[in-house]
Amino acid sequence: MGNIEQLKMFIEAAQTGSFSGAARKLGKAQSAVSQGIANLEIDLGIKLFDRQTRKPTLTEQGQNLLNHAKAVVTQYAEFNNVANALHNEEEVAITIAIDSALLLPPMMAIINEFSALFKATAIELKTVDSADICDEIANGGADLGCMLSDLSFPPSVIDFCFIGHLPFTPVCSTNHPLSDYQSVNLSTLMQHRQILQRGDSGGVQIQLPVMSAHVWWSNNYDNISRLVAQSLGWAYLPSHYVNDSANNQHFHIINVDFDHKEWAPPVELVTNKTKLKGKAMTWIYDRMKSMLD
Repeated sequence: MGNIEQLKMFIEAAQTGSFSGAARKLGKAQSAVSQGIANLEIDLGIKLFDRQTRKPTLTEQGQNLLNHAKAVVTQYAEFNNVANALHNEEEVAITIAIDSALLLPPMMAIINEFSALFKATAIELKTVDSADICDEIANGGADLGCMLSDLSFPPSVIDFCFIGHLPFTPVCSTNHPLSDYQSVNLSTLMQHRQILQRGDSGGVQIQLPVMSAHVWWSNNYDNISRLVAQSLGWAYLPSHYVNDSANNQHFHIINVDFDHKEWAPPVELVTNKTKLKGKAMTWIYDRMKSMLD
């Protein structure tokens, strides 16, 4: 059958085209690699390499087994990762449900730092409308949520942690008719299509109300920003979308004369109060508390 070290020797020799190259990659003596591969061939009862040429080349049997060997080595590494996570009292995996409005650069920096510190813990990051995040947490679809507060009555198992506010800015495209106005009143705004976010369950963000007689919907702000950029309507977008250098050339900030302070809904972290936090979950939860600072 062969062991993991022999399979690694086989894979590296196939990829580098020589036993000496495999030895350098693995930090072993060439004689150890040659003997390891020979022992693997004996265990399997087949020749993996043709040694009659100047450089060893894979036999047909070797070619057929190479991808299988890679899969075994990968699965073994995953097995070790899971075992290490359990030994260190870390979660094997953490699922984060986050509103697309909150995919800020600091959040990506936190994920990057997490990957270096908790190599054995897998992260699933999925965008979910704020109106649906509490249900995701309560039903076990996610371990940690980051949402715009919707002031609704959540399931009793939900625990909230306020972390700050996220500013929004009313915008249209530079080619939209509203871009010709120096200031816009509510009656004018109502005449133009508004684009709003709505969750898969039909829930809406009550902090950003309907202001137009004609509304289009999307379940994430990436799509909304694209629709606005195509002059298909106006919207309140997270200010970091508007300020992004790749986007600001497409957007015109609407100067609304009825809104005299910045719209900035509260942001909350959401967890299930019946579930204990392991080391990995505790770390990322504490780091996300400061991502709006």
